[in-house]
Amino acid sequence: MSTGTHATAKAGFPAAFVARCLDDALAHRARVYGITGLQGSGKSTLAAQMAALAVERGHAVAVLSVDDAYLDHGQRARLAREVHPLLATRGPPGTHDVALACRTLDALRTGETVTLPRFDKLADRRLPEADWPRAGPVDLVLFEGWFLGTPPEPDAALAEPINALERDEDADGRWRRWCNAALARDYPPLWQRIDRLLFLQGPGFDIVPDWRWQQEQSLQAGHPGRKAMTRDQVERFVQFFERTSRQAMRTLPRIADRTVRLDAHHDPL
Repeated sequence: MSTGTHATAKAGFPAAFVARCLDDALAHRARVYGITGLQGSGKSTLAAQMAALAVERGHAVAVLSVDDAYLDHGQRARLAREVHPLLATRGPPGTHDVALACRTLDALRTGETVTLPRFDKLADRRLPEADWPRAGPVDLVLFEGWFLGTPPEPDAALAEPINALERDEDADGRWRRWCNAALARDYPPLWQRIDRLLFLQGPGFDIVPDWRWQQEQSLQAGHPGRKAMTRDQVERFVQFFERTSRQAMRTLPRIADRTVRLDAHHDPL
């Protein structure tokens, strides 16, 4: 078994809810079970809880996050020079190594023992391969990420900026159009590798800055000698995700196999 170590603000979901989610994965014989939801919604926490319960039941499990497939700092710096400066920031579509994520899921699905990529968010770099954990063979892969399954927006929706970041730093729309094109072109093969998708539906995007700030505080508490983002930096950072997050909220309730609504305290409704 290999479970992720990604910190979140959520202390834990109720045991009965975790059991229902695991039962959902096992009942549908999902080799790759996707967990998606807005930033800070508790995806990593739920994946870790499901993995622990699955192990208790005798199943071998691996946990992978789409965040672990971020392009490294240098790769994003090159995109920033060649395409748009905003691409230096990790997160939006186009800043992931989709091929790496697909290869990893494929290997796990076929029963291989593989190394799982890991990304250090405080350092903003992918960990060296020598530090990646090994997993496999496994019965179940829990794959979590904030926009799994999300389709691109129509071109007309990109015309007007959605927040201050887009208005001030992407006035001509070049960055958001590039990200949307990447979402349409690169990510469907990754989404197709998900056998069943659970959507943790938060109360709305307005809660994300608070949830993401809680997440950053958890990261800082776990690594007190390292520097996390300030509240102002978090407020700016979530604007990189707002457009695709709102598209996810519009579309995933009809795309996901199962949708669970959460209140502002992460409690399932």
